[in-house]
Amino acid sequence: MRWEVVGWGALALLLFAAEALAPGAFMLWIGLGAAAVFVLVAVFADIPLLWQVVAFVLLSVVSIQCYRQWGRTRVRESDAPLLNRRAEQLVGRVVALDQPIVAGIGRAKVDDAFWTVAGPDLPAGTPVRVVAVDGMTLKVQPA
Repeated sequence: MRWEVVGWGALALLLFAAEALAPGAFMLWIGLGAAAVFVLVAVFADIPLLWQVVAFVLLSVVSIQCYRQWGRTRVRESDAPLLNRRAEQLVGRVVALDQPIVAGIGRAKVDDAFWTVAGPDLPAGTPVRVVAVDGMTLKVQPA
């Protein structure tokens, strides 16, 4: 049994496991470097340890740079871009004012929640359309 082969295989598996426990897409690429050295050492038996370490470092750096160059630049389009933006989902809806808008600030009930609204002064019960969002304040206009 050649211990350097076992060592590189164990290091690759350890790095893959670390990536699985704490995902961040960093240990994965170093693990790929270790896996590549594992294959090299398994195929070519006479590689000195120093060259194995040099190959591991170089392959790890190359794989990380490849990820940084191509993996990060591709932005995936979401099929639900407003999923975690509750207030932005309300733009366009018409709701009735729960409290009047006085001095530009009022309150409206949307579904089961009360929202602070900003807009022109209007009496309670007036239907308003949500036209924009500013933090947790809904900007409204008369519907």
